[in-house]
Parts: sequence; structure tokens; C-alpha cells
Amino acid sequence: MFQTLDGFFKLWNFEADATQKILNQLTDESLSQEVTSQNWTLGRIAWHTVTAIGVISSRTDLTLDAPTHDYPVPTSAKFISDSYQQARNAFSQAVKNHWSDKNLSDEQDVFGQRLSNLELLTFLIQHQIHHRGQMTILMRQAGLTVPGLYGPSKEEWDMIGREAPKM
Repeated sequence: MFQTLDGFFKLWNFEADATQKILNQLTDESLSQEVTSQNWTLGRIAWHTVTAIGVISSRTDLTLDAPTHDYPVPTSAKFISDSYQQARNAFSQAVKNHWSDKNLSDEQDVFGQRLSNLELLTFLIQHQIHHRGQMTILMRQAGLTVPGLYGPSKEEWDMIGREAPKM
């Protein structure tokens, strides 16, 4: 947990880099991967992860240039990845420009719930982690390589000269 904006940015940058790694691996063909027709596709989850930054920020005193319409889902994986890069950078800049450590306890009404800025920043990080987990499962089903985020992925053990854990 962080208690300062500096602590937030250290964690945000690490987690946003991890999300970027996932999005960079997507292909246009993989965006239609689904568990069932009743669930979001990989592309829908990826695009939601992008637009959530702007949607959630719009409920605060922050203003930033980021997509806020999560439907229709773009058909270009590169566009989704590039849009995430732009949204995460715009969000970081908006926080740097408008909030200070003193503002972390300020509360905002976010979709009918009172959240401190600290809680909001934590939620944004957790939200990305949650959807990354969903995306990695669908990526495997789509035959994509999943990058290691908190350690090597199945495919990365050889690259570090180690044997992968037994299945």
C-alpha cells in the first residue's frame, strides 16, 4: 500500500507496464476470443481496461484526454494498446498536475460511493490487475504467449536458463 503520490506512481508505473505488456501481445484475431457467447471477449475486456481510466477519472476533479466510450470495441489490437499507453500517461500527468499528498484523503463521489483519492487510486490499480487475470486466460485459449508479470511465464523459463515447473 502506498501513502504518498510518489508511492502511488511507483506502483502505478509497475502495474501499468504489466498491463501494457499484456495489451502488446494481443492480435487482431485474438480480440474475438471468448469463454462463451454470454461473456465479454478478450477485445472487450482489453478495451474496457483502457476506457476505465477515463471513465473513472471523469467522476473526479481530474480532467484528461482518454477514451471513455467502451463500446463499440475497436478491431485493432494495436489501437487498443496505443490507446492504453495514451490513457495511462494522461492519467499520470493529470494526477501530477492536480493532486498532492495532501489531497489523498479528499473524498470524491464515484458512481454513488464516497472514495478518498487514495482509495480511488488503489481501485484503479486493482481494477487493472483483475482484468489482466481475465485477459491472460483468454490469451492462452487464443494461443498467444502470455508475458511474465510477477515472475516468468510458462514460455519464459527457458529464456532465463531454468526448467519450467511441472504441469
